[in-house]
Amino acid sequence: MATTKEIKNRIKSVRDTQKITNAMYLISSTKVTKAKRELEQTRPYFDMLKEQLVSMIRLADNLKTDYLIASRPDETALEIMDEEGPRGTVGIIVITADKGLCGAYNQNVIKEAGKLIKEGEPHKLFVIGEYGRHYFMAHDDSLDQNFDYSNMDPTMDRAREIGDYVIDEFDEDRVQKLYIVYTAFGNGLTGGAAQSTELLPFAREDYVLDGEDRKKMSEGTEYLPDVVTVFNSIVPSYIKGFIYSAMVESFCSEQSARMTAMDAANDNAEDLLTSLNLEYNHVRQGAITREITEISAGSRAQKKAKALKKVRQK
Repeated sequence: MATTKEIKNRIKSVRDTQKITNAMYLISSTKVTKAKRELEQTRPYFDMLKEQLVSMIRLADNLKTDYLIASRPDETALEIMDEEGPRGTVGIIVITADKGLCGAYNQNVIKEAGKLIKEGEPHKLFVIGEYGRHYFMAHDDSLDQNFDYSNMDPTMDRAREIGDYVIDEFDEDRVQKLYIVYTAFGNGLTGGAAQSTELLPFAREDYVLDGEDRKKMSEGTEYLPDVVTVFNSIVPSYIKGFIYSAMVESFCSEQSARMTAMDAANDNAEDLLTSLNLEYNHVRQGAITREITEISAGSRAQKKAKALKKVRQK
């Protein structure tokens, strides 16, 4: 059984750890509030860009650009193309945290990315966050070694750099499709869920309108100098905005997951402290009882010795 000194040292250790988890909880809470505020300030602009892109895809029949395809291949077509050879390189942006202590946040993102990494299909990974980089360096040789970005305190400037890099990869035909895997923040209560979104190319079939709605949208719409130029100039801005939004949502989800993990750690620490205090009291009470017993036994022994001495003197 542990001594009172050992139990007191363990109680001190748990309390010191609890101070750290409390501090991490408060820091994460502050970071979530700040990141959400910044996202809310920029999101309306990029939502408007998306609306413009969608309206151009729906209205301009002559819109022909590398950023737009008519439709996505069906499963049977994919099987035929697989038999003939690879369908092209898939670029995957994966947003993870720089460190752990945030529950299953990183593992969920990596698992979602794994769904896009199909055996035999060429792919290229653009990983944001040190946790994901270390994982894929050990498990996947398709990691772009020149792509080295952190997801701590995401900014629009960093999103522009990342957007320029991956758009250049697409424009230079080094990747033919571009996905992003991130964690949507949702309502902020559960820390969000990992999901994947195809960024490029757009598919016209996803934005088809019937004749009446198309007629209403087309009234008073004009693009200068032409719709292709306008579309190609908006797409990079939209992609960078989406990346920024995904980075901020992932960052908020990471901090929310860390808050949940630290809150659970605090609760476990309280339970552990209760158990240790109870054990400490039991051990301390046992030690006091033994001391009283020893004192009583010693006192009785002395009384017997004195009585025996008196008898012998008589």
